Amino acid sequence: MAEVNGAYDAGSAGSSRGRARKLMMTILIADDHAVFRHGLASLLCERDGWEVVAEAGDGEEAVRLAGTLRPRIAMLDVEMPRLAGIEAAQRIRKVSPESRIVVLSMYADARYQERAREAGASAYVLKTEPIAALVEVIELVLLGAAFVSNTLRRGESATALRSAKVDLHALSAREREVLRLLAEGRRTQEIAELLGLGVKSVETYRSRLMAKLGIDNVASLVRFAIRAGVIEPEF
Repeated sequence: MAEVNGAYDAGSAGSSRGRARKLMMTILIADDHAVFRHGLASLLCERDGWEVVAEAGDGEEAVRLAGTLRPRIAMLDVEMPRLAGIEAAQRIRKVSPESRIVVLSMYADARYQERAREAGASAYVLKTEPIAALVEVIELVLLGAAFVSNTLRRGESATALRSAKVDLHALSAREREVLRLLAEGRRTQEIAELLGLGVKSVETYRSRLMAKLGIDNVASLVRFAIRAGVIEPEF
């Protein structure tokens, strides 16, 4: 459930309050970990003129609140239930195009950063960064910086750590079906028959999803499918 602390005044009786609100640096925070979300909100609200107007526990809720409240900054965790942060960013850009989006992540992978940028995010920040670094990024975003990322400042590997759930969101529905059947040990011909596709089409889907995931063999594909919850491990 969203915890809304305020919104832009939509009524005629609150015109002065509405103007004051627009001068505030309004922020929406979306993260499925309540302790992190509340703590971040408290730290940001310590800054003069900054106000966290709403909190969301998943991506779908974040999109709904952004469309209603039109915050100046929408901070989205990259890995959330119902709708991941990068996909939520794409939708928020449509319902609240004036909002600047900051993606928060535990993953420094360069491909996630590129996907966030393509989705319309203005920044990509690791959750391990100190609050001062996050504030600096927000200020750069408000000044009009095109895309800010401080994930590699300390020499982290750009491909060191990835999230199976985030990667899964990058696949199309058909690619997920092919992934599941491949992970179950189905042969190409069998998958083609089950999905009503040609063998060449199945091979194309397999090549495409493996390229997206950075995987080059079926064994690694099975391990990924288990981590992403696509199939259950056999004990």
